[in-house]
Formats: sequence, structure tokens, C-alpha cells
Amino acid sequence: MTLENVEQRLRNLEDIEAIRTLKARYCAYCDNSYDPDGIAGLFVDEGVWDGGDRMGEYNGKEAIRDFFAEASKMFPFALHYGLNHTIDVDGDSARGTWFLFMAATRRDEHGERAIWNALRYEDDLVRVDGQWKFKRIRVAERYFTTPFDVGWAKQASL
Repeated sequence: MTLENVEQRLRNLEDIEAIRTLKARYCAYCDNSYDPDGIAGLFVDEGVWDGGDRMGEYNGKEAIRDFFAEASKMFPFALHYGLNHTIDVDGDSARGTWFLFMAATRRDEHGERAIWNALRYEDDLVRVDGQWKFKRIRVAERYFTTPFDVGWAKQASL
């Protein structure tokens, strides 16, 4: 093994850890009343947050910021657990897959209720000025959104 190989492997591990930290920051900002400035700051200027049919697609930092400024009205409490990630780095770009398990309070026309939410994210990332940023976060698959007191075995979707 050459020194160049070792340096490349170390760089890859450092990149993966930086991307894991970026996703952890995203989850922490979501859990902090969906901090819109914090979340938008994790994206490149032309970034995309794609929540699918249920949550919509938001293009650019301003649109992402505006969406998350309203998110805490729908979810006044949320606790995001990002799990079972895979990260593939290719130079200054990367792709990550994450599973989300979330305990939350959802506010809708029925009032407030405790829910469980499970989904899979697919993230595209780029390195900008030495820092990893989200190019796109996409909800790729939604497994369930269910009332806490009912559970996903009886009601998988609200």
C-alpha cells in the first residue's frame, strides 16, 4: 500500500464523517423548531428539498428557508433519528441514503397528536470551498406516518 493510497483512504473516511455530521446538523436544526436559517445554510444556493407529493419540492435556499419557517406549525415537536446510512464519495460529489425514524407532534385539522414517521432519504451532496453541502434532499420512500397510540400495524398512513 502506497502513501498515496493511504491518503486517499483517509480523505474518503474524513469526507464520510463530514457528511454524517452535516446530516446530523440537518436533523438537529429540524428538531430545533425547524430552524429555517440553519437548514437553508446547509444547502448550496441552487439546492432542492423534495418532500414528495405530501410535502412538496422547494428549489433554492430562499424557498427552502420559507418552507421550513412554516414547518413548525405542522410539526410543533419533532425528534429525528437518522439511521442506517450509506455514503458514496466520488471526488467533490457524494450520494447518501438514510432512514428516518421520527417521533413528532403533528398539528392538522384534527388538532395535535403524537405520531410516528418512517421514511428513506436520498441525498446528493457537493463539496464547496472545502465544505460539504446538500445539493438535494429527497424523500425517496415513505414507510408510514401513523398515530402514536394506534401504531403502523393498524394504520400505516394518516
